[in-house]
This record gives sequence, C-alpha cells and structure tokens, in this order.
Amino acid sequence: MGTDEINSTKNQGVKKAQGIYNPLPKRLYTLPEAARYLGRTLWSMRELVWAGKIPIVRGGKRIFIDFNDLESYINKNKMTYI
Repeated sequence: MGTDEINSTKNQGVKKAQGIYNPLPKRLYTLPEAARYLGRTLWSMRELVWAGKIPIVRGGKRIFIDFNDLESYINKNKMTYI
C-alpha cells in the first residue's frame, strides 16, 4: 500500500469521525461533471440539454443531470458497426 492510499484511508477515517463522510454515490451531477463522465465538452453537453436529449433537474438557478439519465443516454446511443 502506497503513502497516498494510507493518507486517503486516514482522511476517510477522520471524515467518518467528524460526521461528514457520505458513503452513498452521487446521484446528481453538475454540467461540467456530466460532461467529463460522457467524455464531452461543456458546450456539447449544453447542446444535448438544449436539444432535449438529456433531461435536467433544476435546483434554483443551478442545473443538474441525473446519473440515471446519463446511463439511459449511453444505452440509447449504443450501436455496432457491421
């Protein structure tokens, strides 16, 4: 185990003790996070949203993308070349 792994484990232990550790996976992604997940640019992610290809969740002025919608988009756009 390297020093980075040891430090990471120690930090997780400290976060658990402080009550700020969240073991649940993230459900809502910001546009930049969703773009990184899909391997796209932020601008192309915005175009997908504007075209209605990926639904959004509004939180005030902020826009979020549901992880399940990202997975659905991927599955709908899968294809094979023959």
